[in-house]
Order: sequence, then C-alpha cells, then structure tokens
Amino acid sequence: MSIEVKVPTLGESVTEATVGEWLKQPGEAVKADEPIVSLETDKVAVEVPAPSDGVLAEQVVAVGDTVEVGAVIALLNEGGAGATATPAPSAKESPAPAPAAAKEAAHDASQTLSPAVRRAVLEHGVDPSTIKGTGKDGRLTKEDVLAAAKSKDAGSRDSGSAPSPAASDAAAAPAVGGGRNVERVKMTRLRQTIAKRLKSAQDTAALLTTFNDVDMSAVIEARNKYKDLFAKKHDVRLGFMGFFAKAACLALKDVPAVNAQIDGDEILYHDFVDISVAVSAPNGLVVPVVRDCDKLSFAGIEKAIADYGKKAKDGTLTMDDMKGGTFTISNGGVFGSLMSTPIINPPQSAVLGLHRIEDRPVVVDGEIVIRPMMYIALSYDHRLIDGREAVTALKIIKEAIEDPTRLLIDL
Repeated sequence: MSIEVKVPTLGESVTEATVGEWLKQPGEAVKADEPIVSLETDKVAVEVPAPSDGVLAEQVVAVGDTVEVGAVIALLNEGGAGATATPAPSAKESPAPAPAAAKEAAHDASQTLSPAVRRAVLEHGVDPSTIKGTGKDGRLTKEDVLAAAKSKDAGSRDSGSAPSPAASDAAAAPAVGGGRNVERVKMTRLRQTIAKRLKSAQDTAALLTTFNDVDMSAVIEARNKYKDLFAKKHDVRLGFMGFFAKAACLALKDVPAVNAQIDGDEILYHDFVDISVAVSAPNGLVVPVVRDCDKLSFAGIEKAIADYGKKAKDGTLTMDDMKGGTFTISNGGVFGSLMSTPIINPPQSAVLGLHRIEDRPVVVDGEIVIRPMMYIALSYDHRLIDGREAVTALKIIKEAIEDPTRLLIDL
C-alpha cells in the first residue's frame, strides 16, 4: 500500500517551500518519523519525516522545486523497515549490480552535497565518497572536505610520491577548458529572503551607524579568572556575548527608542528585551531570539546562544526560534572583521556590531599603553532614533564592558 508524503504546515504566513535536499533515495528503507527530505522556507530548513515504516518508492518532486503546503512530495510503500521497493521496469532489462557496486552507488546517492561543499570538493579535488561526514546524519560539511584536503596534501608531501594518474587527470581536467569554470547555483529560498529583507531595510529605513572602541581588558580578566568555575557549575562556556548582551540590556532600558519599532505611523515601545543573535548556518546567516534577555543570568544567556549555535549547524532551528526580537547583536569578530556597518533586522530599529579584539596603543592617564581593543558599531533607523540617543546607548555599552561591575549594580 502506497502512502502519500505531503508538505506539512510550515508556520504562520508560510505557504510554500523549496526542496533543499533528499535525505532518502528511492528503494531505501525508512522508519516512522525518520526524516526523508529537507525543505527550505523563508526562514529555516524543515525536515519532513516518514509517516510510517516502509520503503521510499518515489520522489515526486526534485531538489530546487517549489512546493506548497499540502502538496504530495513522495510516495512511501508501507511495510516493515526491511521491505523492498517494487523494482522499476528498467531494472528487469539489466542485471542487478554487484554487491560492491551497489553499495558504492548507494553511498554516492546519499551524498547530496550542498553548494558550499560541492565547491570545496571541486576546488580541492577530493573524493566525497571517501570522507566521513560529521554533519547531521553523517552528511558532509565544508570543514570535512577542507580537513580531508589538508590530510591529502600532507600525505603527498610526506610520501614524496607523485600524484596518482586519476588525481593528475582530475587536476588537468580544468586546464582543458582553460581553467575558467563558472558554476551556476540557484539561490536558496533562505538566501533570497535574506537578500530581499536586507535590501528592503536599506530602501525603507534611514540607516546611520555610530562607532566607538572598547578596552576589553576588564572583561578578558574576568573571563580568564572565572571561566573554569563557570563551566564547571553551569556546564557551558563563558563567552564575550554574555557580557555584551547584558550591557545591551542596560542601554536599551536607559534609551527605550533603541529597543522600539515603527509600525505604520505608530511607535511600539517594548518593556522587555528579546535579543536576536546572528548565527552562521550552512545556508546563510540566521537570527534566533534569546527572549527576556534582561531577566536571564549570564549562564542562561550563554546556554541559549550555545543551543542556537548547535541547532543552526544541525539545521534544526524552528520558526518559533526565529520569531520576534527587539534588538540584534552580530559578531563579525569571529571571522576577523575589524570594522563594519551592520544592517538592521526589520522591523527592529538597531543592531550592535562586534568586531575582532586586537592589541593597540592607547593613551591612559597621559601614558601610551598597549590594550586589547575592539571597535563596536551601532547601526540604527534615524527615523526613530536620534543621533544623541544612538551615541548614548553605545556609550553605555562601552562603559559597562570596560567596568563590568556596572552590570551587577545596574548602572
């Protein structure tokens, strides 16, 4: 008996999605609730589970297709997990593959590579079927490919041997076409939405950015002093984001406009602080929300951020994780950024940009000293937030980071 697998309800106001990746191939056995396909919506990736035990009989839609809620995307032959799919007519006309070949074919079929992974494979000339994936369900990540390429290069240098003929052919192949290849990849729905929202923010808001620099000495000293005890007690790493989130809460309470939003011809002022934290995911930047951040402890904030980071990497963020948010913190410093002008996350009115920490000469009490400094930036919607308010908010954050005692006494 065949069962239709349909696109589930995707969330409020979300009516369609794009097929991002098939996690199971026709003929593969599946168990009830086991993910068989990943759908990309405007905000997150959603995995569709099998409704019962059986065998995937047919993929009705292909990767890249747009599907609406309720549409049939696959057919499942119901039965035990050990059942086999009905062979296709063409299978009768050709002998079954040898066991080794069948195993290799199944392995290759399961390696549905993301565009980033595919580019890395082509660039470094590695065989994806020989790499053990560390992503969800054993999927390959870009880091897996880079590690394999590094290991391959190290092995070649150590052995001093020439590359194999197959490797030489692979390396020479691009040269035949002039070595100037262009790969055309359709933008994911998430990337399309990111592009539209950011461009909309530029077109709608009166964007302006104010900068300051922060001496990170006190926070670094506090973190180094207590990080081991903190990790032992709370089972989470003490990072810098907890300090900046707490400092931002102080600023937003003192300057409510920075935590407000424009709604038509009205202004919405919030008496709570829900901080959207920019997190890097395989398909782009996402901003899950740490709710009631002003009421959370350092441990609560760090745990929430760590959980979101893991969910983003695994592709398991939900719609509810992304809803709301009154203010955003984006840390480009983890990628080495020295300074930037972040773009607000509509309908929010401001975003705090953090950057890398580097030793720089500064003047303290009339003397030149070397201190770990960070540039911070606050981009804001000038329609709602005046320059004085923006500068004041950023100054409060700076002062709280340079003197963390302020975080404890709400000053």
